[in-house]
Amino acid sequence: MSIILFLQLCRTNAILKEIKKVQMEEKPIKILLVDDDEEYLAIAKHYLRSFHHRSFEVDWAHDEASTFQILRRNPALDVILMDYYMPETNGLDITKKIFEAGFSIPVILLTANKDFRIAIEAMKFGVEEYLVKEQAVDTILPRTVINVIERIQLKKRISEVENARKKTEAIQELIVTMCHEFNNPLAAIKISSDILSRQQINDHHKELLETLNKNITFLEKQIVKLRDFNVEKKAEEG
Repeated sequence: MSIILFLQLCRTNAILKEIKKVQMEEKPIKILLVDDDEEYLAIAKHYLRSFHHRSFEVDWAHDEASTFQILRRNPALDVILMDYYMPETNGLDITKKIFEAGFSIPVILLTANKDFRIAIEAMKFGVEEYLVKEQAVDTILPRTVINVIERIQLKKRISEVENARKKTEAIQELIVTMCHEFNNPLAAIKISSDILSRQQINDHHKELLETLNKNITFLEKQIVKLRDFNVEKKAEEG
């Protein structure tokens, strides 16, 4: 074996190890299935074994009470799979109570048949996705779960960027106000200092005036720098 080929093999093995390490470090997606049909739990777990090197942990609740027991025990769930048809209630009512209780976990609504009225109502409730059970087979269920998680993460990033932008704008406005508020009294002090310098004053007072004028000049330069920096930032963002 040549040295070049040996080095290439070593490099390939190193890359594969790094990929495997990243995959191992990636946490499994935690899912809560809310469904009174225990048979569907087995079906869902079958489809959620793994997908694109992502693993899933599926917990199960069969009614509203057990749902909130699990949520209080494990609020760090990634997704809730919510069946619409539940005994004595429906999935949307449970979803509403989940959101009212302050849990911000994305919900995917599952139904036995396609009903656009339910789908529209689900979106009004803040449900992230709507799936018919019979169609949520093979890779569709895990793909939908991952897509919802990625969508939520994207929304969070957009929100963070928007909040950062608003903070920047607030700081820029504050800088403009500060510059304006400082300029007026500095101008008045400069005028008073100029008037005093023309009077008959002793050497000690002259030294004090010189120090005052130096400080005023320093402050003016800093205000100009701050104002110019603010203008440059606005130009970059514009």
